[in-house]
Amino acid sequence: VVLLQIAALAYGLWTVSAARPVHMVFEIDRFRVVHAIDVPAELLNRTPTGVDALPLTGPTLLAVRPFRDANEGMEATFAALQGAPLAARPDLWESYAQATPRVLRAAHPVALLKSRFPDSAAEIDQLVAAAGGNPQTAVYLPLVGRESFWTVLMDPAANVLGALPLDSF
Repeated sequence: VVLLQIAALAYGLWTVSAARPVHMVFEIDRFRVVHAIDVPAELLNRTPTGVDALPLTGPTLLAVRPFRDANEGMEATFAALQGAPLAARPDLWESYAQATPRVLRAAHPVALLKSRFPDSAAEIDQLVAAAGGNPQTAVYLPLVGRESFWTVLMDPAANVLGALPLDSF
């Protein structure tokens, strides 16, 4: 009985570890939550220097870098069609700071979000203000999770202020 309980505990701990979110990755025009189980083990050795591929301390911000050439883009697209999202590929990661200009080009003014979700306008302003941002200059991007869509709110420098359960696609 004790061995069965230890095995069940070990399986439970492994499941929690594999399901934990490890990164929030900017992917072309949205953010995507990447879980430990999503990162292909065969690509872990291609993780950029300075990036912890599977951090235990919580999700980190990363970005998908631009493709080096059309061949790499085609290969990544085929892999994505087979279920491997771009955001889960360590060989395509770069620091979030390097992607800030692309993030801001893809972002939308928060006023647009408030016009689409007028019932949530006060909540949006409150989250932005509580994080030290200005609701007049804030921007947003969609966030793709495993089973839901959220919206990430950012300041004009692309610093993440927070997220809300609004499907902004």
